[in-house]
Amino acid sequence: MNLSELRKEAHLSISSISTYIDCGLLYRFSRVDCLIPEFKADVLVFGSVIHRILEMYYQGFLEGYKMSLLELSELFQNHWCESVNGNDRANIRFTKGNDYHSLLEMGINLLTTWYDSRPGELYRLIAVEEPFSFTVPGVPVPIIGGMDLVEEDPSGTIIITDHKTPAKAMAEKDVHINQQLTIYQMAAKANGYASREIMLKFDCLIKTKTPKFQQYYTTRSENDEQRMIRKIQSVWEGMAKGVFVPNDLSWKCNNCSYKTACNEWFMQEAA
Repeated sequence: MNLSELRKEAHLSISSISTYIDCGLLYRFSRVDCLIPEFKADVLVFGSVIHRILEMYYQGFLEGYKMSLLELSELFQNHWCESVNGNDRANIRFTKGNDYHSLLEMGINLLTTWYDSRPGELYRLIAVEEPFSFTVPGVPVPIIGGMDLVEEDPSGTIIITDHKTPAKAMAEKDVHINQQLTIYQMAAKANGYASREIMLKFDCLIKTKTPKFQQYYTTRSENDEQRMIRKIQSVWEGMAKGVFVPNDLSWKCNNCSYKTACNEWFMQEAA
């Protein structure tokens, strides 16, 4: 299964589902109208680079090679430079207090903290960036995506990990209701792990003044899965009917890269 190939066909993803739930108008602008965003947020570019470096580390480990901290730091510096100095540099918007050099330093410090703080290889690594595809009753397109890490503990439990780079520590209650992890469990069951116990985990490289690394474990019940299925069905029904409800009260509005299009939409007269 290849994620690039899966993306060529009609599908839903965790990102598209979450975007539609958060703000239907944002979903429409970005995925239906395919408007060009006004800018790229520095935090998204930064998070993507960290994610890529961790992927390279674990892929190397899966193949029998453990990178040193120096190698990780050099990789981050190279990929950060390529990402920021590429063709889209002019489109990157740095938040107040951030610039190329401050985020370069932050990235190296985050990776150092992660490298020194993580509890080591507690589990057997099975897969890195494991692609998945599964279907939900009543939704004619598959839900696709990729899981950062799939591991197995000595008892045979499957541990699915997603990497995050939040600005602050996550609240436990938010971890236990996170939709992304619920979908990961559904995907795992539909792609070979239905008979296994499943544990879900966030590995968070936290961007506080003094960087921190924290792991959050959680599980999901069949009831959690059923609630997610109903959400996905409702999301698809709304998309299919062309219903894109705006959410202009969201905390995400301040850094939305479609703000101009949004303001213009609100100023249009009702048909």
